Amino acid sequence: MTHSYDIIKALVRTEKSSIYEQQAKYLFLIDKRANKLQVKNAVEQIYKVKVQDVNTAVYPGKLKRVRHQLGKTPDFKRAVVTLREGHKIVTG
Repeated sequence: MTHSYDIIKALVRTEKSSIYEQQAKYLFLIDKRANKLQVKNAVEQIYKVKVQDVNTAVYPGKLKRVRHQLGKTPDFKRAVVTLREGHKIVTG
């Protein structure tokens, strides 16, 4: 995982994330093996902003039943990135 785009998978655009944006916080889907320092460096490199804090959480997948077979949705890791004052990620 040396490339920033391997660490940051997507910027999450949900109702909850739009509430966070007012506080200069942004939600990202990240690689499960990435740590906070790697996430901070990747966001700073990709979006050209200064990061103040990174909080991460791992969400386990849920069991789902399709007809007569059990399945499981994939596990994922999410990061809440707080930017320094005056910095902002412009989303299209």
